[in-house]
Amino acid sequence: MLRILWSLSISAALAALAAAVAGAWYVSTPVAMVQLPAEFELPAGTRFRAAAQRIEEAGIRIGAWRFELMARALGRAGDIKAGSYELTAAPTPLELLDKLTRGDVTQAELKVIEGWTFRQMRAALDAHPGVRHDLLGVPDDEVLRRLDASDAHPEGLFFPDTYLFSKGTSDQHILRRAHLALRRHLDLEWQQRDPAVPYGSAYEALIMASIVEKETGRAAERDQISGVLVNRLRRGMLLQVDPSVIYGLGERFDGNLKKIHLQTDGPYNTYTRAGLPPTPIALPGVAALRAALHPAKTDALYYVSRGDGTSQFSRTLEEHNRAVRKYQLNGAR
Repeated sequence: MLRILWSLSISAALAALAAAVAGAWYVSTPVAMVQLPAEFELPAGTRFRAAAQRIEEAGIRIGAWRFELMARALGRAGDIKAGSYELTAAPTPLELLDKLTRGDVTQAELKVIEGWTFRQMRAALDAHPGVRHDLLGVPDDEVLRRLDASDAHPEGLFFPDTYLFSKGTSDQHILRRAHLALRRHLDLEWQQRDPAVPYGSAYEALIMASIVEKETGRAAERDQISGVLVNRLRRGMLLQVDPSVIYGLGERFDGNLKKIHLQTDGPYNTYTRAGLPPTPIALPGVAALRAALHPAKTDALYYVSRGDGTSQFSRTLEEHNRAVRKYQLNGAR
């Protein structure tokens, strides 16, 4: 009897040792891969067993039941994070588990450029392969409603920046981030504004910032451009900025701004209507916001492009006309 018990104990010990060796080999040996790189996605709320199955289906031969057993033995089966994952080299099961519990997801990016219109931003979102298109074809007013934005017009309400996000992130989520970022920047700049600026609200400052963004060919001239426009605004002079007219033309603009466009009245025609246009005309960045709220102290009332990205500033119409003749540009201010 003792001999039988001894034999059973030896067998059990050997089995335990074999299991331990096999387990150690499993957790430390790189998994087989059907191809590299390999990608898979774990939706929010995915349970570990379903996650292991998705990983297997992506051609990552983890041995789903052993992978789950390892995770449960380590007490980490409930710690995996949702998102899109990419493997560029074969990991060990333990390395893969670490990646899942860290939430080391692949990052996509969307660059929203200063001076873009909201229409351009939406087009970039619609074309992005890493974005989930929940808002595709949704009208702008409905987009604003879903973002809980109180404004009636979307232009200028989204901050231009480079947005990093996990693949499969909703376009609505990205727009919400961009809108909240714009609100933060605008609120901060408005609080720190030059008290002499002639705006009745932060929204009016946003409109001016969008004009400055589109009118500036050289970053160093932003505050000078802003100073001229503020001077004209204070005096009740027409702003006469081409980008505002172009914005009002919308899809009718073919790249050639004609005299008839400047003479045809409309809400965005700053050649026929005094004051600011009714909404922003683009997405302004921080520098444009700052310039609009801290315009340069200047006597200039006019500026015209020199054709090299810089502007010639003038105090009188006579000086301005000479500058126009010198640089031979049409439609100058």
